[in-house]
Amino acid sequence: MKKTGLGAKIRALFTGSKIDEALIENLEDILIEADVGSRLAAEIVGDVEAMAGRGADRDTVMDVLAKRVSEGLRAVDLRPDPEADVTLYLILGVNGTGKTTSCAKLARYYRDVLGVSGVVLAAGDTFRAAAVQQLVTHGERLGIRVVQQGQNADPASVIFDALASAKSRGERLVIADTAGRMHTRADLVGQLAKIDKVVRRQIDPAHYRKVMVIDSTTGQNGYRQAELFHEAVGVDAAILAKYDSTAKGGIAVQISRSLGIPFAFLGTGETYESLQPFSVDDYLRRLIGDPVSTGMDDDVPG
Repeated sequence: MKKTGLGAKIRALFTGSKIDEALIENLEDILIEADVGSRLAAEIVGDVEAMAGRGADRDTVMDVLAKRVSEGLRAVDLRPDPEADVTLYLILGVNGTGKTTSCAKLARYYRDVLGVSGVVLAAGDTFRAAAVQQLVTHGERLGIRVVQQGQNADPASVIFDALASAKSRGERLVIADTAGRMHTRADLVGQLAKIDKVVRRQIDPAHYRKVMVIDSTTGQNGYRQAELFHEAVGVDAAILAKYDSTAKGGIAVQISRSLGIPFAFLGTGETYESLQPFSVDDYLRRLIGDPVSTGMDDDVPG
C-alpha cells in the first residue's frame, strides 16, 4: 500500500472550513509522527487552537503552523572560500546513514554545479573495507581522484595524505569519509579527535568544516546521533539524507532548534544529482505540504 505523505495528511486536515478539537488532536499526532518532537508539537497545536478560537481562516492558521515549525531551523550555504588554498569537509555519521554515498554526491555537486576546480575524496573510513571500495567505485564513476590506504590504515594518515597531495596539485577541496562505528564510543571519539588535530595542523581552521549525515528515516535515533557527535567533536553543518514525503524528516527541526546545527543539504534520492542545498521554505513545503514562505531562507555563510 502506498504511504500517504505527511504534507498530504496535513492538507487533508484543513480541507474543510471547520477547525475543531478532532482536527487539533490529529494535527498533533501527525507532527509527532513527523518527529518534530512532542514538546514542540504541543506548542504548535496550542497556537493553532488559539488562532482558530479567534476565528482565523485556514491560510492564516497554516501560516502560523509553518512559522512555528521553522523557528530555530537554520540553513547554511556551505561552499569553499575562493581565497583558500584548500578546504576540507570532514563527513561524519553512523554507518547506514548514506555517509559514504553522500561524500560522492557532494563531490559531484561542488565540481559540476559550483565549478570548484580540483575536488578530491579521502577514504577515511578504514574500519570497513567495503567503505573504502565503495568510495573508490564512486570516484571511478565520477572521474574524481580518491586518496586511500586500504582497510585498517590510520584514518588521520589518509586525510593527511589527501590534504598534502591536494596542496601539491593545486586542488581546492577535500571531502573525507570517516568511520561511523567503532567498538566503543571512546574509540570513535578518540579517532575523530586525532583526525581533528592533524587537520588543524595542516590547514587554516576557517577552511575546515565537520559535516554530519542524518538519515531522515531514523527519527529520534538521528537526534541522539547528532547529539553524540556534536558533544564529541562539534558539528558545523548537517545533511538530511534519504528524505521523501513519507520520511520522518521533522527530526531536522529538533536538531537545528535544540543543538544549533544548521542544515546544508537535503538528499532526496539515490542518484548523484539528488543532493540539493537545504532550503527552509522547500523543506517546509515537503513536510507540511502547503505553499509557505517564512522569510527564513537567508543562508548563513559556510
